[in-house]
Formats: sequence, C-alpha cells, structure tokens
Amino acid sequence: MEPITAVNPATDETVETYEPATAADVEDALARADEAYDSWRDRPIREREAHLERVAELLRERTDEYAELMTREMGKPIAQARAEVEKCAWGCDHYAQHASAYLSAEHYASPPGTTAKTVYDPLGVVLAVMPWNFPFWQVIRFAAPYLTAGNVGVLKHASNVPGCALALEQLFRDAGYPEGVFQSVLAPSDLVDDIVADDRVQAATLTGSGPAGRAVASTAGDQLKKTVLELGGSDPFVVLEDADLEAAAERGAWARNQNGGQSCIAAKRFVVVDDVYDAFVDRLVDETEALTVGDPLDPSTDVGPQASPRFLETLHEQVTASVEAGATVLTGGEPLDRDGAYYPPTVLADVPANCPADTEELFGPVASVYRVADEDEAVAVANDTPFGLGASVWTTDRARGESLAREIDAGCVYVNQLVKSDPRVPFGGVGDSGYGRELSAIGIQEFVNRKTVWVE
Repeated sequence: MEPITAVNPATDETVETYEPATAADVEDALARADEAYDSWRDRPIREREAHLERVAELLRERTDEYAELMTREMGKPIAQARAEVEKCAWGCDHYAQHASAYLSAEHYASPPGTTAKTVYDPLGVVLAVMPWNFPFWQVIRFAAPYLTAGNVGVLKHASNVPGCALALEQLFRDAGYPEGVFQSVLAPSDLVDDIVADDRVQAATLTGSGPAGRAVASTAGDQLKKTVLELGGSDPFVVLEDADLEAAAERGAWARNQNGGQSCIAAKRFVVVDDVYDAFVDRLVDETEALTVGDPLDPSTDVGPQASPRFLETLHEQVTASVEAGATVLTGGEPLDRDGAYYPPTVLADVPANCPADTEELFGPVASVYRVADEDEAVAVANDTPFGLGASVWTTDRARGESLAREIDAGCVYVNQLVKSDPRVPFGGVGDSGYGRELSAIGIQEFVNRKTVWVE
C-alpha cells in the first residue's frame, strides 16, 4: 500500500509521510470504539461537557501550532487558519454550555397519573468522512455535538491532511477523553463502504462531493443507518437595485475568495439586477484585484494556493471551457507564473447557459456574474441550479430581503451578510447539496434516539 504523503501546495515540498491504515487497523479502531461506547454513553452529560471545555482550552493554547499545520498541508492563509482554530474553540464552548439544555427531556400532556416524555439517547459509533478545505472546523462541528451527546466518533479525514487528522485525535486524547471515544483512521477511500456497513457503526456523516455522498448514503441506506450529508454548493449572491453596492462588493469579493475560494458555501454566482449591474461589477472587480495573493504563511496574504496542482488544473479546465463557450474574463483567468498551485481571483461575465461556470461547482476563486432584469428574474436564476446550500441577498430593505429569502431554494439564506456556519443556528442544504442539519440544537439531535418514555 502506497504511503500517504502530505505536500505543501505553496512549495510542492513534502511535509510528512504516513503509513495508511490497513483493514486490520480499521478493525482494531472499530473494536476500540465499540468498547468505549459502552461506558462513554453512561457518563453524566456534565462530565462530557467538561471534556469539551478542555478541548476549547487546548485549541486556544495551540492556535499557532494547528494553524501552521493547516497552512502547510492545504495552503490556507495563516490568518484564516488561526481564525478557523478560534472558531473551533467557539463551537466547543457552545456545546459545552448548551448540550444539556439541547438534550433535556421534552415532556408532554398525558392522562392523570402518567408521565410522557421524549429522551435523547446516543446511537453508538458514528463515522465521519471529512474534507480538507476546513480541516479542523469540519471535524469539530461533528465531534463537539455528537460526542457530547454520548456517541463515539471515528474520523476518516481527507488524504491530503493526515497531519491534521492525527493532531485532532491527539487533541481529544489530551483533553481527557477515554481511549476509543475519538479516533482518526488514515484509511483509503476504498475502505469507507466496509466501515459504513460494519454492524458496530450506527450512523455516518459526510461533507464532500456529490458522488462520495451518494456512495455513503447508498451503503448506509442498505443497512438502514442514519446519515447527514453536506455536499457541494453553487451559492447565489443576489444584488438588488437598492443594495449598498460598496458593502455588497467588498463582502462579495471576500465571500468568493476566502480560503482560496475552496468552500461549499462560497458565493459563486453573482446575480445582479440590471439597474446596478455595471456599477456593482466595477466595484467587485476592484475589490477582487485588491486581494493579496501570496505565501500562505504571510499574515498579509488573502488568497493562497489551491490545495493541490490537480485541483488547480481542474479549475482552469472549467474556466477555459466556459470562456470558449462565450464567457468574458474581467480579471484573472490564468494560473499564476510562480511556484505553487496558485490561481488568481477571477471574475467571469456573460456566462452562457450550460457551460461549466454555469452548471458546475467551481471550487476555487472564480466568480460568475449574471445580469438580470428584476427581482423575479433574480430569483429564477438563483434557483436555476441542482444545488441548494446557501444564498445571500443584498438590499437596504430588510423586510424585502426577508421576503425574498423565503423564495430561494437553499438550506440557509443570509440578508446583507455572506453565508457562514454558526454553532447557534442549523446548517445544511437541500437538493444536490445534501440533507440533514449540523450545529444548534437540531444538529446535536441528528444522531440520537428520540425515545418516547410513557410511565403509568
């Protein structure tokens, strides 16, 4: 079996090499997880919350260490990597403070002398298949609620961030979690189906591509196991004629290009009403060109490399095909002539129907801009996608924005703000963007047995 090699996408240098997990290693991990669950499920929830508080403390103590690890393995600009670690700590704080309330029994009206309530019991071993683009946050937003609910977790992380995967396992161990409650297995993708199908695994959550999600969902469905899927997105960014154009352009450029544009919830399709189209696009191009592309270890860098040369190649193929179909490049559009997998922040206009920039998720710093006549056409274009993860609407009329949000088919819609995940509110998509919800009370209740208890 080939070793797993973490490669710095900014320098093409090897960061570290790891031995992949074998089928026997996976078996050992599942056995440990199953054994750990027998006792972890019975720990008082306040004890589980205390462990999570310690995770938050360690995250803050190790911010620089973890941020640099992310940056070296997948190219995230260091300032954004530090912010990701801090967000992880915040997510842990949230569930350490609120898990007890989220999982408290719900009582119902019942006949005299009886008690009827719903309690929330853990399910068991949960498999998490997680992506590389937010290598700490994606894991924490699964682990913080599900472990605190009494489940145990097995992480199959993306193959290009093995160091992050092992650091996360050590983090939970250092926070005092018992052996087997949280494990990382550096397993190849071809072992995932076997893990999902294993009788000891009770549920699975995946953040990733549509094909990967369908594969996990299919195997889990055959076994009647619960899944939560957060898949791709082609998020619309709707700008109405009464929008604050300066704010919309500034936030829009950031929403498209943060993390090198490698985000499912990044603004990807800018849908702009004709009355303000030219003015907005001029501002968007200016804001895009003002972003600093450079060494991800430099705190002043806004946009680092793509996570691998292969991802850059795929992105450029999509841009090239879109331009050949008739799209116009307003800025960017060619890989940068420098070492590393660098693609410049790019804006495409006149995007024709059915080209890659119109129908596919461009997982990199490329914005597609659409001119529409009015609000009705804006909604039609926003909904003209199989995806439905996030959307944002820009208008100075808050009531209008809220009304329009109800017309857009997405799991979350932000008015005058970029789309983001927040531990206080549910997060997830519809359509080809997946199903189920993470975060908030709804998230922690996804992988529990909502058990009705009736006592006479």
